[in-house]
Amino acid sequence: MIPWVQLDSARTPDGGQELRLKQRGTEFSIMLGTNELMNSRLSGSEEALAKLSCEQIAGRKQPRILIGGLGMGFTLRAALAALGEDAAITVAELVPAVVAWARGPMSTIFGGCLDDPRVTIRETDVGQLIRAEKAAWDAILLDVDNGPEGIVYKGNDTLYDAAGLAAARAALKPGGVVAVWSQGPDSGFTRRLKQAGFAVEEVATRAHGKRGARHVIWIAAKGL
Repeated sequence: MIPWVQLDSARTPDGGQELRLKQRGTEFSIMLGTNELMNSRLSGSEEALAKLSCEQIAGRKQPRILIGGLGMGFTLRAALAALGEDAAITVAELVPAVVAWARGPMSTIFGGCLDDPRVTIRETDVGQLIRAEKAAWDAILLDVDNGPEGIVYKGNDTLYDAAGLAAARAALKPGGVVAVWSQGPDSGFTRRLKQAGFAVEEVATRAHGKRGARHVIWIAAKGL
């Protein structure tokens, strides 16, 4: 069996933990300690995050999409495939090394999608972009951690508390959606979404086709 090789590492934003990029043949993995955050062979639920969101806003002219977390680009590529040429997608990535990995050792996976004219990459906290504008986004897609509890960066918790959800709702255009990826269910988060005024759908999905780990996506819609 081909052994894993560590290509690079980077500190999390608070400096407390280390992200590691590893490669085995054509397969890539991003690790946090002993936890695998993502693997280039397992893209199903991240792609579903984009597909489900884009279905909700289908038919809108010049849709603006905000994606929190670049990762391995699965959500970005699925959004590009689902949206027309008039779309504008902003990706917020808090760890600059992740962007560098996308343009460097993982460039074959990304397939040039970072150079798509519809895409803007911002090396910043997605929460700052959410709070910066009112009624600005048709969809906000969040995959910045393992779900609505920060393990990579505790600062991500503020995206999912009452104030963070209120900010996200204010940042959406009428009828817009917030979509959140999670490694598993969280009844408390579902309740907070409803308390924030969203109409909520909780969708079960798989990491790889009909196989792999079970993940959860919340589709939270703002009324018209």
